[in-house]
Amino acid sequence: MLSETTVTQIKEILLSGLQLNKIILFGSQARGTADERSDVDLLVLTSNINDRYALMRELRGKLLPLKYAFDVIAITPEEFERDRDIPGTISRYASLEGEIIYEA
Repeated sequence: MLSETTVTQIKEILLSGLQLNKIILFGSQARGTADERSDVDLLVLTSNINDRYALMRELRGKLLPLKYAFDVIAITPEEFERDRDIPGTISRYASLEGEIIYEA
């Protein structure tokens, strides 16, 4: 499980210069089953997506100073709402087991 200090660092780094609606920590870190090899799964909701893959690269790049491997997925709030009840989607996993670490 990530320390509160690390969660705060993640929020501060990701929010620096970006307009984000919500950040959801999900996966093993949120479930409390992470070990030393586990990555950190983040679902970032933002209305400002022009190039999704460029944004995800930018977000991962911002997190490089931290000692974890990050898997960052960016979607719009509308995509999250549309997919949150569809089994097998990232939105579904994040809504069931995720921990909201930031909400505008």
